[in-house]
Amino acid sequence: MIGLAQRAGKVASGEFSTEKAVKQHKASVVIVASDSSDNTKKNFRNMCTYYNVPYYEYSDKVTLGHSIGKEFRASLAVLDENFGNQIQKQLDSGLE
Repeated sequence: MIGLAQRAGKVASGEFSTEKAVKQHKASVVIVASDSSDNTKKNFRNMCTYYNVPYYEYSDKVTLGHSIGKEFRASLAVLDENFGNQIQKQLDSGLE
């Protein structure tokens, strides 16, 4: 589902782009790789709480990057509400 969102141009990936999307109220969900630094996870967790954006930790940087056709990514934001809702349902139910 993340790959479909990427192909539709509805994903901001990388820490800077993800942070920008959250602060501009464009992000519908934020996903951070589980093997990211504690500081990165804390930063995004606090930012998502403040801006009321759902926050998830998922897999590792390589897997997260491959899901959007990139090499590796520590974080990404889904910019479309419909894609975001579908991805949240899958993450909440434990599906990949």
